[in-house]
Amino acid sequence: MRRVAITGLGVISPVGNDLNSFWGSLIGGKCGIGLISRFDTSDFKVKIAAEVKDFDPSSCMDKSEIRRSDLYTQYAVAAAAEAYKDSGLDSVEPNRLGVYVGSGIGGMLTFESEKEKLLTKGPSRVSPFFIPMMIGNIAAGSIAIKFNAQGPCLPVVTACATSSHAIGEAFRAIKHGYADVILAGGAEATITPLAVAGFTNCMALSTKNDIERSSIPFDKERDGFVMGEGAGILVLEEYEHAVSRGARIYAEIAGYGNTCDAHHITAPHPEAEPASLAIKGAMREAGLSGSQKLYINVHGTGTQLNDKAETLAIKKALGKDAYKALLSSTKSMTGHMLGAAGAVEAIACAMSLFTGNIPPTIGYKNPDPDCDLNCIPNKSISSELDAALSSSLGFGGHNACLALIKA
Repeated sequence: MRRVAITGLGVISPVGNDLNSFWGSLIGGKCGIGLISRFDTSDFKVKIAAEVKDFDPSSCMDKSEIRRSDLYTQYAVAAAAEAYKDSGLDSVEPNRLGVYVGSGIGGMLTFESEKEKLLTKGPSRVSPFFIPMMIGNIAAGSIAIKFNAQGPCLPVVTACATSSHAIGEAFRAIKHGYADVILAGGAEATITPLAVAGFTNCMALSTKNDIERSSIPFDKERDGFVMGEGAGILVLEEYEHAVSRGARIYAEIAGYGNTCDAHHITAPHPEAEPASLAIKGAMREAGLSGSQKLYINVHGTGTQLNDKAETLAIKKALGKDAYKALLSSTKSMTGHMLGAAGAVEAIACAMSLFTGNIPPTIGYKNPDPDCDLNCIPNKSISSELDAALSSSLGFGGHNACLALIKA
């Protein structure tokens, strides 16, 4: 089986619109949460989110492309352009270049704006680009067009586990010889009135509206997650292909686990057995025993049930070694980026392995005995790591785990 290297990283996030600013913010413990600026929240219980700031799509798209693209696609194309440039790739045979980029929801902003046109101005005013702007595969298609990627193209949709599954499936496609290079990840732009109202009413979001105490994974006072947005794209490349051209390798993806709770549409399995099997599967494929110097970027949403179940899953997967592992939830800074979360968190894992610096879980004050692992509270640390895991859990019971090893 072929090995898979990570040679390029691109990110649009609430804490930075390029890799360097994003990583500097995470290591510095910068919070990207603030009052929602996109719409009037007077009638909303939730008034905060982690919005992307100062985003300019014109750096990678022309005016006509921007007009015909939902914001989530713009985020995806911008992150892909950065990742491809970062990889140093010159050219790849088109049928050996793939794109695996998904979105948990797709063009929600377009959906809402066009529905408003229908109600107020009539059906003739709905944009002819409504469907291609809205659909969840169009970010992958747009990236493929931009880079002439004629190889495998797969937009995964598994809610909050979307981009972890996209990366995992891309890893398998390269490992088994279906492509040499794949741009993999996810994008989301759903800080909209309908989405915020929907997540609020299903009791998923924190209603504290306290910028510093709303996204607080593993803290005893946690009461839900804070919505985020953005995109994360990784360039995955067959290892010898990368070495032959002298590419910088951030890390190596060596394992992938994919399971389903088959339990409930929103709540995690209380025994956490399927999630633990995803972690075990990724570790087994990567040849990890748990005794290595290990960092885990946890899903860590800040809901009562998720954090408790995820802690249990890690304990079941690692046994006594769970207490030696270094954990953090970067959602404490970025908010929950939904379909983009897994990719952005995989980028954090790759950078932790590459730099020896590990981001913290900020806002942590009150320990919860049900979440008693080392969540790196409030300040980043330095540690020479052997491996990292990125764990994602999605509505519908979808579990994904990526195992990265130091290059």
